[in-house]
Order: sequence, then C-alpha cells, then structure tokens
Amino acid sequence: MLNVTLFGREKCHLCEEAEKDLQALQEQYPHQVFVIDIDSDPALQKAYGFDIPVVEVGPYTLRAPFDRKKLAVTLGAASDRKRHLEEVQDEAYQKRLKRGREISGADRFSMWFSKHYLLVFNLFILLYLGLPLLAPVLMKAGAETPAKAIYKLYGGLCHQLSFRSWFLFGEQAIYPREAAGLAGYETFHEATGLDEEGLLDARNFLGNDFTGYKIALCQRDVAIYAAILLFGILFGLTKRKIRPLPFWAWIVIGMVPIGMDGVSQLISQMLVNPLFDFLGPVTGWLAYRESTPFLRSLTGFLFGFSTAWFGYPLVEETMLEARRLLATKFARLKD
Repeated sequence: MLNVTLFGREKCHLCEEAEKDLQALQEQYPHQVFVIDIDSDPALQKAYGFDIPVVEVGPYTLRAPFDRKKLAVTLGAASDRKRHLEEVQDEAYQKRLKRGREISGADRFSMWFSKHYLLVFNLFILLYLGLPLLAPVLMKAGAETPAKAIYKLYGGLCHQLSFRSWFLFGEQAIYPREAAGLAGYETFHEATGLDEEGLLDARNFLGNDFTGYKIALCQRDVAIYAAILLFGILFGLTKRKIRPLPFWAWIVIGMVPIGMDGVSQLISQMLVNPLFDFLGPVTGWLAYRESTPFLRSLTGFLFGFSTAWFGYPLVEETMLEARRLLATKFARLKD
C-alpha cells in the first residue's frame, strides 16, 4: 500500500477536493493518506504556503493546481515504482522504508538542532570569544595556571603577537610596533624592552602589572568573532529572515579589505629579508608597512560580519528543509 501525504490547511476548498479525489482513487491505487496541516510548523508554511494542496507520494510531488487525472498518473507511477523495488528487493529502499516507520533519537536531536542551531552557534562563538577575554582577567587575579592554559590553547589558533593584540588592566590598550606610526603610544619595544622583530618573544609575552595582560586572540580575530556574534544576534532578533549576502558582495566587503591589509603587510615585511633582495627591481615600490589596530579591527569586522551574513541564511535554508522533512515524518507517525 502506498503512503500519500496531503499538505493543506483548514478551510481550504482545494485541499478538501484533493482529499475527495484521493478517496475516489483508493480502490484503483490502494493507499494510506496522511493529511498534514502546514500551519503546524513554520518550515511547512514556508515550503508549501503558496502551493497547497500539495501531494507527495514516494519521490513524486504534485503542487496545485492539479486534477484527478494528474493525481491518478502520479499514484500509478508511484505504485509501479514501489512494486519494482519490492520485486528486486532493493536494499536502500528497504532501509529507507524501515527508517520511515520509526522516530529515532537521531531524528529527535536533528529536529531540536534544526530549530535551535542559531542559539548553539551564538553560544559557541560567545564561549570562543569569551575565553581569550578571560585570560587577562585571570592573570590580573593571580590565577596564572588557568590563564596560561587558555593562552596555550589559543596559541595554536592565533599568532598572539603582543604588538598586534589588545591589553587589559595596563597603561595602554595597545603596544604597537614603531612602524605603525601611532603617535601618543609607547611602542612595544619601549614598554617591554623586547626586540620588535623577535616574533617568538612577542608571542610569549603575556604582560605584567605595568603593561597589563594581553587578550589571547589578536586584534583582528577579536573583531572577526565579535562581528560573527553580532550578526548571529541580529539574525535571531529578525527571526532569521535576513536574506543571504550575494557571493560577490562577500568577496568585495569581506575578502578584499582583509586581504589588502593583511597580505600587503606580510609581503612588505617579508621582502625586508636579504633573501629577497633579488626582487628589488620588481618590488622596490612596495614600502615596509605595519597595519594599525583600527585597520585590523575594521577589516576583521567586515570579514566576520559579511561571512556570517553570507553563511547563516544559507544554513537556515538547509535547516528549514530538514525541519520540513522531519515535521512530515513526525506528523505521519503521530497519526
């Protein structure tokens, strides 16, 4: 016997007509009808709200308008397909049939996650961003062991160079390189006595009572994840109705600025090495540059915000489809 799903809503004349047509075809094509009210789940409303009635049987879908003749053709095709799969004892079909007869723990978790994924994402980003902010607080409080554990954990995820990091509880919030050209700030060398070209020293320096203690993520990374969290909150407040940012806009807004700032800095500083003197005639116009906290934060924010704007709405579309399938399955088995 075929399983037929009829999606509709109350006080829908066409839905009632479709149900009557299915009843009329019962003898010719034996089937069991599951009537699902699309108003029972937002995912079903979005999927079928403008097309009801909608009939699904096997892999076939009929969307309004359709008549009894089209319904008969669809039932016939589904019946022939079902009979063929049963005759050849198709293993994949048997597994799908078995899964469709029960609600598993995975189904329940998938339904929960598809509804609450944004909360999970936001909490994860909040935790990911919060721990690096906690590290200098712990250092200030004298809890060096857990603080250093956080620095070590994030050390594999970020360069943690002190002259490109924010500091808390010190004389300044930043200690830039002299090359950054920021007037009014003590440079990293002036505040610590360490060589600005000693990257390992700059990475290992966590701070002291004078300088304060650095956040365990660099300035650019702090901006990236703060922007992702901000968009996630805005996406939730708008009930996840923001449309995805076009791909070209993500490239222009997110990728180009951070690429220009970061890559130009990297290349200009790399070329100072005598090993690259032979490139002088080609790259002589490229002056040594060190980006500023403002540029790192701005480009990081644009990258994080645009990436979330591009990705979160696409994730929502996937989750809506998952909820639609699961809501259909739950409604069938509930009946």
